[in-house]
Amino acid sequence: MEPAELQDAVALLTSAYERHEPIDPLVKTFPDATIEDAYRVQQEQVRAWVAAGDVVRGHKVGLASAAMQRQMGVNQPDFGHLTSSMFLLEHQPIPTTRFLQPRIEPEIAFVLGAPLQGPGVTVADAVRAVDFVLPSLEIVDSRVRDWKISIFDTVADNASSGGVILGSSPTNLRDVDLRLAGCTLHVNGQLAATGAGGAVLGSPINALVWLANTVGPLGVTLEPGHVVLPGSMTAAQTVRPGDTVVATMAGLGSVTAVFAPEEDK
Repeated sequence: MEPAELQDAVALLTSAYERHEPIDPLVKTFPDATIEDAYRVQQEQVRAWVAAGDVVRGHKVGLASAAMQRQMGVNQPDFGHLTSSMFLLEHQPIPTTRFLQPRIEPEIAFVLGAPLQGPGVTVADAVRAVDFVLPSLEIVDSRVRDWKISIFDTVADNASSGGVILGSSPTNLRDVDLRLAGCTLHVNGQLAATGAGGAVLGSPINALVWLANTVGPLGVTLEPGHVVLPGSMTAAQTVRPGDTVVATMAGLGSVTAVFAPEEDK
């Protein structure tokens, strides 16, 4: 993409946030753009958010499970940035009106105790860097109309990030096998989906390694205290005003997201 095209893509995504209206797929407007171009668009947006006072507090790996790749019609993971404004409190009403097309996913959140920077990060390095894990729910959202996204669209759109709800029961890695940790996702008391940590690139730790080795050559270090979401254990579920979503993960506890009723806009 030429510099002017890159700025045009950023402007389109910014307009979706500001006008609260989804846009047509970016890939239609920029058919020759590459994934590298998409990450440039993402990074330009993040720079603008930070300049406006937001703070990068972590990263997410998206499309890490076969279920999510099938659902989104892509064949590789991606990554995005988590900023302080995206973190929402468990059990506190979340207005769906702050999102455009929200869906929710259960994830095992890593909280880092040491820096990680690739290339060359191994599983052993990643395990040493993790302070503890938490059950979490990620709200994914797309600024692209009807979720008709290509890999270019979702990468440019900060990996379709929306919000994060962290549980409050920290667990040490030595106390749980993340690959075998099963997960149930209930929406309004009804079982909506099941999964396990092994659905995320074979193990969520593999997603952490992939992320560190992918962002390292870009000059990015995964910092102590940062949260890393490795990818969803199930297919994403649509959420609506008034919904209550509970993810329960074996050995890690549970996390609850409560969405405000429609009248609480």
